[in-house]
Amino acid sequence: MLEFLNPPFMQRALLAAVLVGITAPAIGIYLVQRRQALMGDGIGHVAMTGVGLGFLLSTNPVWMATLVAVAGSVVMELIRWYGRTRGDIALAMLFYGGMAGGVMLINLSDTGSNANLTSFLFGSLSTVSEEDVTAILVLAAFVVLVTVGLRRQLFAVSQDEEFARVTGLPVRALNLLVAVTAAVTVTVAMRVVGLLLVSALMVVPVAAAQQISKSFKVTFVLAVVIGTAVTLAGTVTSYYQDVPPGATIVLLAIAAFIVLTALATPLARRRARDRGSEADRCTLEVPAARPAPDDVSV
Repeated sequence: MLEFLNPPFMQRALLAAVLVGITAPAIGIYLVQRRQALMGDGIGHVAMTGVGLGFLLSTNPVWMATLVAVAGSVVMELIRWYGRTRGDIALAMLFYGGMAGGVMLINLSDTGSNANLTSFLFGSLSTVSEEDVTAILVLAAFVVLVTVGLRRQLFAVSQDEEFARVTGLPVRALNLLVAVTAAVTVTVAMRVVGLLLVSALMVVPVAAAQQISKSFKVTFVLAVVIGTAVTLAGTVTSYYQDVPPGATIVLLAIAAFIVLTALATPLARRRARDRGSEADRCTLEVPAARPAPDDVSV
């Protein structure tokens, strides 16, 4: 019944999937609050250069991708602060240059191949090595420590930077920390979901959780639960059906969003009707004001 747990590569893939399911929504909720939902996609493009460098220099692609992605995220924040009108063009060149550079470096390396490129772009179960699992564990621990330990500060900055600055929070340092944590999350997830799809796993579970929760704390927990569930389900489905794990995980996340939206819509309407009925009842219970008596001439 649980034969998928027997192969060693599946054990590594499932552990990586759990870590990805936790970390991606954990940082994604701050990106959604900041209206930077596509930031993960841009970092994924930049991280591709790190993967290519890893193959070219015969080092672990995960660690090299982490270094390049972190550097890219810092540059992205600097462009956001100082770029002004030309910032979007600079970001576009950074994203596309990162992807093109990664493809070129992988092809120039002795160990590079189309199969390697595909596994990093869309995820692959069989390519998750013990060394990758170790790197993913360390990086995931960093992401969890930041997103949980500094949740109040990160929430304040994500909601209103000006208010956070007035209260004395180091806004720029926290913004930079969010960007770096997002970059680390991309490299954590690339082995399972793939660089081109990791942004979806950061955003979709959060959007799904928001359909049934308005509280930040509850949304955070629900998003992590949804993320973990879809990554595990997608990994197992990929094993039995021989389909790409990244695409399967993202489609399951979108399915969860659709289901929760369908469930939330009638509940929201019922609550609106209940509030309307309560308001009408309160209005009827308030006694009408007595009219002022007319002046009488004596």
